[in-house]
Amino acid sequence: MSRIFVHEERCKGCLLCTTVCPEEALEQSERFNPNGFKVVQQNQQSECTGCAFCAEICPDYAITVFRKKKSAQETAT
Repeated sequence: MSRIFVHEERCKGCLLCTTVCPEEALEQSERFNPNGFKVVQQNQQSECTGCAFCAEICPDYAITVFRKKKSAQETAT
């Protein structure tokens, strides 16, 4: 499973990332960053596919995507 890391100090809570995620894996959290913005978090019910659309649209470079490496069996098919 791929995952994202949100650099909370950079996030302004614009939620652009939530609009482009095909898996609806992102949501606004209840946490505030030091600048007073509610930050984004990965939704626990959804699975990140590592598409990186969220990181590409983020105007503040607040998201890093970690993709799962494919196993030898997955690459053979």
